[in-house]
Amino acid sequence: MKEKILIYDDDEEILLLCKAILSRYDYVVETLLKCENVLADIQKYTPDLILMDLLIPKICREKSIEIIKQNESSKQIPVLVFSANSDIKEICKKVNADGYIEKPFSINTLIETIAKHARTI
Repeated sequence: MKEKILIYDDDEEILLLCKAILSRYDYVVETLLKCENVLADIQKYTPDLILMDLLIPKICREKSIEIIKQNESSKQIPVLVFSANSDIKEICKKVNADGYIEKPFSINTLIETIAKHARTI
């Protein structure tokens, strides 16, 4: 069965790029511009891994990750943060994310990081 990845980013071009790349590697990819209803999204798409940008407007991404990690039905899902923020390592630790991808990223970095965390499922 193909692994499912749910990606949150407010940049449609990033979403299209990530979906195109990851689909070539046999991942099923769902993309969303907003993370306001993260638990409903998880229930709808049943992802094996979540990739979340830190700069999505209208809701605190840190809060979204906290909601995911505190919910019994979603806490086991790996959450990777991706951002151009220079403090991404510290933010990742602070929000209890499972890993991170720095923007700009290479295709190899994207694939390797996703594969590493998807295998822990």
